Amino acid sequence: MSEAHEEIVMIPIDAIQVINPRKRNKRIFEELVDSISKLGLKKPITVTPASKGGFSLVCGQGRLEAFIELKQERIPAIVIEVSREDSYILSLVENMARRNHSPLELIREVGALRDRGYNNQQVADKIGFSNEYVSMICTMLDRGEERLLNAVERGMIPHSVAYEIVMAGDTDTQNALSEAYEKGLVTISQIVKIRRILDERSQIGKTMRSARGSSQKGLKPTATSLVRVYQKEVQRQKLLVKKASLAQSRLLFVVNAMKKLLSEEHFVTLLRAESMGTLPLPLAERIGISEA
Repeated sequence: MSEAHEEIVMIPIDAIQVINPRKRNKRIFEELVDSISKLGLKKPITVTPASKGGFSLVCGQGRLEAFIELKQERIPAIVIEVSREDSYILSLVENMARRNHSPLELIREVGALRDRGYNNQQVADKIGFSNEYVSMICTMLDRGEERLLNAVERGMIPHSVAYEIVMAGDTDTQNALSEAYEKGLVTISQIVKIRRILDERSQIGKTMRSARGSSQKGLKPTATSLVRVYQKEVQRQKLLVKKASLAQSRLLFVVNAMKKLLSEEHFVTLLRAESMGTLPLPLAERIGISEA
């Protein structure tokens, strides 16, 4: 792209074409119109010469529409020489830089850049986000259902939570997780754990169905059923921890008892007389010997 000229010129409004139109918040637009009518235009729009005459808008759709609303025929503009493609990119970047853009707008703007052939890293470089963040958004676009994206739009679900939900895969599970989060039944960390539990169960289920030659599927998941799955898994793991702790205590008792017994010469002699001169290797290693 070439550097923009600082000279501001008056451009006929009817000679400007908006190549990347965006919907505007009505209240914010009315405030913009009121501000321009009272204080004038603080920042000129940016345009580039169009191939068929006139100009293509690069930045400033809201300001342009405010001038149209105010029945103006010309608008202050900075003219730059850029390709139509670069003009489109500049317009997208400006939209994403606006303070009042919605989460869904951001997601769709990133999707628009990707649809024009840019990979995740190139999109990230152009808009100033990390490659990981752009990858997350693209994954949401590829795998997210409309309900999930609408939840992001309404501010019910943050980007990070939506990404974890969308990684659950099938639509029914996504909807159930979305509902559970919106109702405050689960946190993001619990969503991650539920997803892992479901993945493990899915793999086990596939193996069992393959062995039986059956393709029968389970019941449709709900928010309540997923919370129940998580709670059962928590209880199962707590029980495993208790069992492991008990086994550890018993093993420690056996090791200490065997150490004391093996320190007695008469006990060792008795073991040898009964042809019991060896111990299981794991126990012998804990005691610190290989033979009794």
